[in-house]
Amino acid sequence: MEQPISVTRSNFNDWMVPVFAPANFIPVRGEGSRIWDQENKEYIDFAGGIAVNALGHAHPVAVNALTEQATKIWHVGNGYTNEPVLRLAKQLTENTFADKVFFCNSGAEANEAALKLARKVGLDSGVAGKSGIVAFNNAFHGRTLFTVSAGGQPKYSQDFAPLPNGINHVAFNDLEAAKAVINEQTCAVIVEPIQGEGGVIPADIEFLKGLRALCDEFGALLIFDEVQTGVGRTGALYAYMNSGVIPDVLTTAKALGGGFPVGAMLTTDKFAPHFSVGTHGTTYGGNPLASAVAGAVFEFINTPEVLEGVKHRHQYFLDALNKLNAEHQIFEEIRGQGLLIGCELKAEYAGKAKDITTWAGEEGLLALIAGPNVVRFTPSLIIPEQDIDEGIARLKRALAKLAK
Repeated sequence: MEQPISVTRSNFNDWMVPVFAPANFIPVRGEGSRIWDQENKEYIDFAGGIAVNALGHAHPVAVNALTEQATKIWHVGNGYTNEPVLRLAKQLTENTFADKVFFCNSGAEANEAALKLARKVGLDSGVAGKSGIVAFNNAFHGRTLFTVSAGGQPKYSQDFAPLPNGINHVAFNDLEAAKAVINEQTCAVIVEPIQGEGGVIPADIEFLKGLRALCDEFGALLIFDEVQTGVGRTGALYAYMNSGVIPDVLTTAKALGGGFPVGAMLTTDKFAPHFSVGTHGTTYGGNPLASAVAGAVFEFINTPEVLEGVKHRHQYFLDALNKLNAEHQIFEEIRGQGLLIGCELKAEYAGKAKDITTWAGEEGLLALIAGPNVVRFTPSLIIPEQDIDEGIARLKRALAKLAK
């Protein structure tokens, strides 16, 4: 057997379309909340693959599910169903408001399905022109043309015009602004319970309740994008459960497969039939391999021990960050729920979030940004306290460089 090709970080620049600017090191293996690069340098992982690696790296629950299914059947196409996908569908519907599930491969695809379903429901309603979508400034819903248009960040969409039309953006957490644009022509309102990429900004509960009432009044679907907040991230199985507001459609991905690509759109018996045979589809969505892994990860997370553990770790993280900030006075606000935490920089450090994550990498810590002014942490939901402590110590060293 031939040796694998030797690769370095510079090969990225040679061979890859330059849509990413990855770190200067290449991670090669992981265990729990630690990873090692090609030089065998160790890092604490506070990034979690962008809220994906919910059980950290190489967790036995995920590894066993993957290897067991890999010896059985990987892919059959959607002319057939399979056992793992039906079991996963039952888990999701039994534990949420939903009655029906559509499986796909990513959060963007889940949101694409949700928006298409809403347009179809609007068309079937018989109300002329019922195709309007209301979304929010600084939202992020994916990178397909439809989802990037629904996202409220023109920097991601403006280069790809003409964009799908009929999408109205208003200020997040501003119910009066939403009232001004939601009407009989609105088929959907799409909202994140916590804006992740937009800066880790939680939605006010009264705002979500108001959107629910407006959607009921005008016959629009309320879509919760829980790609980042779902599957235990906030300490509830899904963040809508923290608000008492029940959406018509929920999208989930990221943590659902614990690192294996899988996404899903959840909805009710009222709306699911509008997607009849042939109206929407996917090649890989709901394949046995992804479904088996997701089922095992979901079952492990959906326990009082893990979900309560997320809440405990939230407080542990917050205490450590507040202590750190009392010394360094770098963060204006520390916010979020569960293990989705955003630290907004003080005005004098505006635009420095990326520098901080770069320095953190040098100190052996993986961290994220949420815009130019927010450092974001989305670690494993079961990260040990000693790894939190060690990660915060490394963050402290990175922040010392900023102070200089």
